[in-house]
Amino acid sequence: MHVSNGPLWQRRWDRLVEVPLFAASPVFLGCYAVRVLDQGADPVLRDVAGLLMLLVWALFLADYLVRLVLSGQHVPRFVRTHWLDTLVLVLPLLRPLRIVNAYTVVQRRRGRPRLSLYGRVMAYSGIASLLLSFAASLAVYQQERGAPGATIRSFGDSVWWACSAITTVGYGDVTPVTPWGRVFAVGLMVCGIALLGAVTGSFSAWLIQVFNREDEKRSPGN
Repeated sequence: MHVSNGPLWQRRWDRLVEVPLFAASPVFLGCYAVRVLDQGADPVLRDVAGLLMLLVWALFLADYLVRLVLSGQHVPRFVRTHWLDTLVLVLPLLRPLRIVNAYTVVQRRRGRPRLSLYGRVMAYSGIASLLLSFAASLAVYQQERGAPGATIRSFGDSVWWACSAITTVGYGDVTPVTPWGRVFAVGLMVCGIALLGAVTGSFSAWLIQVFNREDEKRSPGN
């Protein structure tokens, strides 16, 4: 389906919904936390949380479909070229990965970034690490609790495991034993390596830039 001035409308749509949808991500995550951690203590609260999760996911789906229509692309090509959008639609707990898009839209409104490139990368990585660790803790705890031979028996155990996994430390004292728990573990490890690499690379580049400036100041030609 072709939409006249599709790129223009797409930019307007991004400015309109990117930040509200990113704000909806913690709502989805909070409702998921209620569903996982509130085991029968308040059935009404669990039902309300489930309904809110469904409504927020419906917003994500509507956003995805609008982007698809405005792009003017066929579905297979759109899925390939917008793989991150597709991924966070299938796995909404990964929505924090879109923090870069949300920040970019905010800065377009202000006209100028408040942080340097290196600061932005480290800020993105830090926030994404916290949100992904919390999401992975909930997902793994949901799969592992009550499983035969499970070493992750409480949410605290799951948080400890997530911290060691995303930092690539991997103590091995608590590990997932269920198939889905291990799938989530692999995903968190991959994200952890990518985020750690981004932070390390940005910090190293920033240090090199600082040292170069100091050398230029001490240079006799200056």
